[in-house]
Amino acid sequence: MSHDHDHMSPPPPMDSMNMSPPMAPVKKQYTSMTFFWSSKAEVLFTDWPGNRGGMYALALIVVFILAAGTEMISCHRVDRCTNGRSLAQTAVHTVRVGLMYVLMLAVMSFNGGIFIAACVGHAVGFLIFRSAILSKQRDEPSCPNGSKYRDLPPMSC
Repeated sequence: MSHDHDHMSPPPPMDSMNMSPPMAPVKKQYTSMTFFWSSKAEVLFTDWPGNRGGMYALALIVVFILAAGTEMISCHRVDRCTNGRSLAQTAVHTVRVGLMYVLMLAVMSFNGGIFIAACVGHAVGFLIFRSAILSKQRDEPSCPNGSKYRDLPPMSC
């Protein structure tokens, strides 16, 4: 008579708390918590840009555009004190905050080049879209009380 159970391996040990077999060890990926200077990075997505120089250059460009784009959206008139356009104002604000969070996550890669691309993108965006140097006294929007402002609307609007 054959005893099939004699040739079987013993069942894996059970965790006393949840009664399930132990999980395979998970390979932990170390993320640097200090700035590092390398084109071998991981920004926003797993293995992107990786260790490919061209993809790293693309990541720098994307971060630069995101930063400049947040400055452009910040100066958009719909995002100012406008009467009767609260839905459009809310949509623009939501897009701006979403872009800022994505940008923050990119900078949290702690890659020095990504950080510099974000800072330069903000500076260039501010210079082009919000600075008085290039805008030459644009027709500034005003709050319902008649006051003018150049940055985000004050709470009184």
